Amino acid sequence: MTIQLLNASGCLDPLAAPDVARSLDVVVTKTITPLPRAGNPPVRIAETEHGMVNSIGLQGPGIEAFVEESLPRLAGLGVPLWVSVGGFSADDYALCCARLDGDDRIAAIELNLSCPNVEEAPETAAELVSAARGATSRTLYAKLSPAQWDIAESARAVVAAGADGLSLVNTIRGLALDPVTHRPRLGRGVGGYSGPALRPIALACVHACAEAVDVPIVGMGGVFSGSDAVELAAVGASAVALGTVLFADPLAPGRIRAEMAPAVAALGSEGLPANRAPLLSI
Repeated sequence: MTIQLLNASGCLDPLAAPDVARSLDVVVTKTITPLPRAGNPPVRIAETEHGMVNSIGLQGPGIEAFVEESLPRLAGLGVPLWVSVGGFSADDYALCCARLDGDDRIAAIELNLSCPNVEEAPETAAELVSAARGATSRTLYAKLSPAQWDIAESARAVVAAGADGLSLVNTIRGLALDPVTHRPRLGRGVGGYSGPALRPIALACVHACAEAVDVPIVGMGGVFSGSDAVELAAVGASAVALGTVLFADPLAPGRIRAEMAPAVAALGSEGLPANRAPLLSI
């Protein structure tokens, strides 16, 4: 069995680190919104005991500048490309997806439905997916938040609305305090919490969704070793994305690939789901 590796959106600048990008099976862009965004005020990243919190705030050039300036350079890396899109309404998602529709440089679109660092769209995740589906024929992955009681129900809803696959999971809202002042360490206060402590949550979410729907799942959350990646595959992930680990260890993709082989062998074929849906658009 081969476990394909991606980067989690926002955790790699592929143009600044092209060798790291080429060590992955798929490159996922930072989330793109219809209009340019300056992002949240600093401080934007803070380490914690078991991970980190971030509050970037979807900083980006907007969809038009992305397509005209960034996309040609990203396509030149020679790695299948997924574009992450976000927004603050169903119309925002539809606009971005329509702009990307028909562009063969893009293998798939990942819908960031759950960023904890910005105001949420008023529509449900299923309504956002439906709007995106109406705007594009490209493969759509829905990225869901772990901060819900029944993520399996959300998975069924977004698949019914037109999602071809799931990305599980996004960061979960967290708060880090300065040890002296006891004030929030991030400029916005709360942020998205990621790192090793997120892994058990991600495992539970992937397991629940793999039981509920028959679509490819990209598992992510606290993956720092080959064994971590194999655990996500064992509960139903079709591929694994690396996030926080890339900040500490940019060469992690190669190391994790090397570590996965003995972990898979130790688990044996009996320990891996036989019906994992294949990853689309690679």
